[in-house]
Order: sequence, then structure tokens, then C-alpha cells
Amino acid sequence: MTVLPARALLLDMDGTLVNSDAVVERIWHRWAVEHGLDPHESLKVVHGRQGYATMAILLPDRPVEENYADNRAMLALETADTEGVVPVPGAPAFMASLATLPHALVTSADAGLARARMAAAGLPMPEVRITAESVGASKPDPQGFLKGAAELGFTPDECIVFEDSEAGIAAGLAAGMRVVGVGPRAAVHRPTVQVPDLTRIRVEGTDDGALLVHVTA
Repeated sequence: MTVLPARALLLDMDGTLVNSDAVVERIWHRWAVEHGLDPHESLKVVHGRQGYATMAILLPDRPVEENYADNRAMLALETADTEGVVPVPGAPAFMASLATLPHALVTSADAGLARARMAAAGLPMPEVRITAESVGASKPDPQGFLKGAAELGFTPDECIVFEDSEAGIAAGLAAGMRVVGVGPRAAVHRPTVQVPDLTRIRVEGTDDGALLVHVTA
């Protein structure tokens, strides 16, 4: 077992707390085909980024205005489609354990999509949340995690990030934070530690306000 001390936790949503792969892959598969792209290859870069950032990678010569317009349309589709959205194993107990401890949601989803998916998965929405509207740059830029730490009142080295994607793990590490990688996608991107799901995590608060994150590999 590994024990990581911290003062606050910063939580990604998709793939970390909520398994939304069915929706993401369904909608992005359709988008890729419509744009003459290989859906399998396209899905390799979708996870963890805002939609416009994914589009910029897949269609580098397309005007950014078209990416933003497509992004708005995709967000509407994803918000309306919650079929197959479920909590990651261990997420309900994990979130319940954080109820009185410092934590924030830091997601590439916008506020509407975050509410829809957390509700569909039956998970409580953290009081502090950094969504797509809160930042000027998508993961792997560290801006979201740095803003989450600042809003909670802690320095980057006092925070632990929970992430599943390449972009998210890179963002957390770039922010100067330790990263717990969650799920199979995380394993190859060198997080600080990695677990298959949240059943391997236990968080306790200490009398002096610190957090201890117990990680069972």
C-alpha cells in the first residue's frame, strides 16, 4: 500500500468518476465518419480534452471558428445522451468519503454536461468545480488544475489529482501535482501511482486538516 499525504484533491470526471465511454465513443465515432476520419484512430485523442482541442488535432487545417461551432453542437448532443453513463467502480463510496474534505471537480466538460453526467451516475456534485467555461485552455494545459487548487486555497504541491487520460495526467503533472491514474488508459502515461478503479482508494482526514490517500495497487 502507498500512502500519499495531501491537503486537497482535484478530480477529473469522465473516466475517473464517471464511465461515459459509451456516449463519448458513440458520438465521436459518428463525427469522425462524417469528416472522413478513421474512428478508431480519432478516439485515441478524444479522451480528456475539450472538443475543440480534439478537433484541432484531427483537422489541423480547419478554421478554429468551425471547431468551436462543432464543439457547441457536440456538447449539446453529449448532454442529451446519458445512456450507458455509470459510476466508475468505487466512485460512490469515494465521493461520500470526501463530503467534508477539501476537493474540487476539474473537468473538460462544460457545466451542463458535468451536471448531466454526475446526475446520471448518481454522484454528488462538488461545491467547487472548474468546468470548460472556467478556463482559457484545455487539458493538457495545467490551467484548470491550478485554478482548482487556488479556489480551494492550496498550493499545487498540496494537491493530488485523480485522472484517467493522457491529456489529464499531463496537465496534473505540469501543474506540479502528484497524479493518481485511474483505469486502464492511465497506466501507460506515467502517473505518480495507478489503480484499476476507485475501489483501491481510501481517503481519511486527520485532526490537523491533512488528508491521507491510501492507495492499494
